Amino acid sequence: MSNDDLVRQVQDTCAEFCAALTQDEVSKFITRYMQFVELGPHEMLADIGAVGASFYMVIGGSIQLFQVDGDSEYAVGAIEPGGLVGEMSFFDGRPRTVRLKTGESGAQLLEIKRQMYSRLRIEEPYISTNLLEFVIRSLDDLVRELSAKHADLKKLLDS
Repeated sequence: MSNDDLVRQVQDTCAEFCAALTQDEVSKFITRYMQFVELGPHEMLADIGAVGASFYMVIGGSIQLFQVDGDSEYAVGAIEPGGLVGEMSFFDGRPRTVRLKTGESGAQLLEIKRQMYSRLRIEEPYISTNLLEFVIRSLDDLVRELSAKHADLKKLLDS
């Protein structure tokens, strides 16, 4: 995929992240600090217990989240294009609590490694601030979604 195609795909799928950035800033972010990763169907991206040295923007396909009980996996969520995956372990340095695998159609991701994130913070503070705000909004959405599901489950159990 060409750099121009990547920029267009990121602008299309991650509009919230790109809204405050110019096309040149999006291009700089992608070409200097990110790495394109393409995975086939049902490939493992990260397993439970691993500490994240990278996090990812999903720009195509999906990442499925699984809990594991013995030999069984249970799907507990999915990250679709425009979402982030791996950011919690990346920022808090704690082991992952879910297994991350691609969905039926695989996934196209942009990976940012710790070293490149550190460079981004120093070299491009505006872009890195925008990225961090995007991460915060993503985590906030997750907390709100889980809170609503928890409340629904509690109502169901209490009735």
